[in-house]
Amino acid sequence: MASDNHGDKTQKEAQAQKDIRQQQATQGQPQVSGTDWEKAVAERDEKIASLEAQVAEAARNDETAERLRGEIAELKAQGESDRIDFKLQLAGVRNVKAARAVLADHGGDVDALKAAQPLLFADTRTSKPQGGKTGLPNVGTSSNEGKTMKRWRKLAGLDDTDES
Repeated sequence: MASDNHGDKTQKEAQAQKDIRQQQATQGQPQVSGTDWEKAVAERDEKIASLEAQVAEAARNDETAERLRGEIAELKAQGESDRIDFKLQLAGVRNVKAARAVLADHGGDVDALKAAQPLLFADTRTSKPQGGKTGLPNVGTSSNEGKTMKRWRKLAGLDDTDES
């Protein structure tokens, strides 16, 4: 009985291959024998694997390209920000952060901002170095009080010998 089952399987396989050849012939496909069919399937599987690898590589390249585009945009924005800060500092701004807050109101034009908000900028034409934080001479500086009094006496028209 075991030999009958084996014979049935062989007949069924032979019939299946015959049916496949007939379908291929009616569809215009070349007829393929058992070993050629396995070879064709293996080639197709290799081609599918190759295409899948290409798709995966393209996806990785797209991700890398997108990440690099993001870095480029970030660097461009930082460069623009630094350029604006530099322009403001060259214009003599007192507080870069405050000037940047209102710069957009003036179309990003530093000269227009300087004209509209002069208090944000130090007047470089008339500024002179100050003695201390208050503009007064430093406390520890030496002075010649005798010379100063002599000068004031002379301006007041008093004689140095007149001690009344």
